[in-house]
Amino acid sequence: MSLKSLLMPAITQHWLSRDRLLAQRARAERRRLASAAPHVLHYFHQVDDPYSALVAQILPQLLARYQIDLQAHVVGAPADDAAPERDKLVAYSRKDAALLARHWQLDYTDPGRQPDAETCALAQRLLVSAIANGRFAAVAGTVSQALWADASALAHPALPGGTLAPASAAQSNAHLADANRLRARLGHYLGATFHYAGEWYWGLDRLHHLEQRLQDLGAQCPGVTGAMFPPDTDLAMATPAPIGRTINFFLSLRSPYTAIVTPRVFRLAQLTGAEVRLCYVLPMAMRGFPVPREKRMYITLDVAREAHVRGIPFGRLNDPLGKPTERGMALIPLAQRIGRAQHYLESFMRGVWSEGLDAGSDRGLRTIAERAGLSWPHAQAALHDEGWRANAETHRAEMFALGLWGVPSLRVGDTAVWGQDRLWAVQQSLLAP
Repeated sequence: MSLKSLLMPAITQHWLSRDRLLAQRARAERRRLASAAPHVLHYFHQVDDPYSALVAQILPQLLARYQIDLQAHVVGAPADDAAPERDKLVAYSRKDAALLARHWQLDYTDPGRQPDAETCALAQRLLVSAIANGRFAAVAGTVSQALWADASALAHPALPGGTLAPASAAQSNAHLADANRLRARLGHYLGATFHYAGEWYWGLDRLHHLEQRLQDLGAQCPGVTGAMFPPDTDLAMATPAPIGRTINFFLSLRSPYTAIVTPRVFRLAQLTGAEVRLCYVLPMAMRGFPVPREKRMYITLDVAREAHVRGIPFGRLNDPLGKPTERGMALIPLAQRIGRAQHYLESFMRGVWSEGLDAGSDRGLRTIAERAGLSWPHAQAALHDEGWRANAETHRAEMFALGLWGVPSLRVGDTAVWGQDRLWAVQQSLLAP
């Protein structure tokens, strides 16, 4: 066992602990109070990002709920290393934003294409001008809706508060450059993101974490409770789905988001009577897509918050990149043959993501395998069978054909979604007549 494998679980257990996060928040609040500063919330808006279009619509409501100083910034798209398979990402973002809009009764329809560069530049210039005039939150929703639904309206937009002269191209470019640098310095790479006192929150999906934090600080306006976009509630009682429904579960053993959704997927299948088809793939980093540091940092911290909300153990981890993942995947076909796939997958995810087991060692993998009901001699033999590689490539090709590229992804019938926070859409599809 390497020194890294020995030290990583203890280090990550501390770094990702809830106590550490709360202490960090308390220090930030003490600094704010000491300087008599307001609650400053930074928002980073990407004009051609559908998720930003959704956030733009709810900014007036957010400002009406909290005593905050909103500082808006117009940013560009993420860098190539933070957006692998960019074409798939862009197309899926439109589809997913339309799904969210229907779910939350917001205004966004996927037009089937991105707005053109000239129109995006005009929208940027309008929003940069709005920031300078203190009107960003009031007009961002209208500008975004025009950009996506009727680009010609941007020439003479009917904006709240009256007309607004666009900033010059030079002013807009300078603003974007400064905003991109600020976003990178604070540690993120996406649009539709909020930054408050050292912590990041992405889009509508993470706004509930921000709202809870502001409410804990007493920053809410009188009468405000709950969240505008609360996390979905998992199915709690047996509700049979129509016969023959299958959850196609695209997963990676190295994905922390996969780790925290795995028990939820199997629980949903149990309550609905659906079958789970495991579609395991190699991690992106083992498929030639290295993940930049700021992305890794944000993802890990975000997963810890999401796991806390769901009551799922997470944080004492031993990153299974490379050999540990390959060894883990080699045992999946064995677990499937003997009817122990669910037990094995849950054991592996729990072991490497919350117990710090080293799946690259015989000791760690044996613990994972045996408690899931796999014979260690049979597991040792399975480690020499490379057949899982062809299966993983087949699953990857199937996932790409759905317009997806990352994990966890799930498909039920015609519904194909990416992310552990879209299990509600899977549930709806499962139970539809």
